[in-house]
Amino acid sequence: MADVKLAIIYYSSTGTVHGMAQRLREAGEKAGAEVRLRQVSELAPAEAIASNAAWNRHFDQTKDEPRATADDVVWADAVLFGTPTRYGNVTSQLKQFLDTLGPQWAQGQLANKAYAGFTASMTEHGGQESTLLALYHTIYHFGGVVVAPGYTDPLKFADGNPYGVSHVTGGSNDAPLTEVQFAALDHLARRVVSIGGKLR
Repeated sequence: MADVKLAIIYYSSTGTVHGMAQRLREAGEKAGAEVRLRQVSELAPAEAIASNAAWNRHFDQTKDEPRATADDVVWADAVLFGTPTRYGNVTSQLKQFLDTLGPQWAQGQLANKAYAGFTASMTEHGGQESTLLALYHTIYHFGGVVVAPGYTDPLKFADGNPYGVSHVTGGSNDAPLTEVQFAALDHLARRVVSIGGKLR
């Protein structure tokens, strides 16, 4: 049987969600998937990016990485979407990408795939759950299958998010990912690859 095709499509401003996406790629490959890691395009004006040193640095470091296209979602058996929280919601950058998928949605090309999400915020109650739930509204319209991790492994009681995987970056927005998040990301990748293969 051919490898399960996993697309990891995300937006990251200062690098946290980027780091989560990279870990998911590694875990997906270990789970036997063929993986595409893709950023969505930056929409913010140059002056906004320049006003934040971490954002400016991350934009510079990743500006030549491959950008997501509709084909990446159509190609995949399983899709992981990543976004920081913005007022308890999906970033405009990821939402704009999702909003361009109308033609593929109309042809039924986004249905019957496994989907899940990951996110980060500066504060512990900064909208992580509402961001993931908002993201999943789009998946329902796709006819996709939301593969939330739930509490399907004891490690989920450590990271505490049954809706996906999330990370708190702290007041200075630079708290590193820990083994707790890495374990949760690995579990999410294995789960979505496994169920994506079954759906295929």
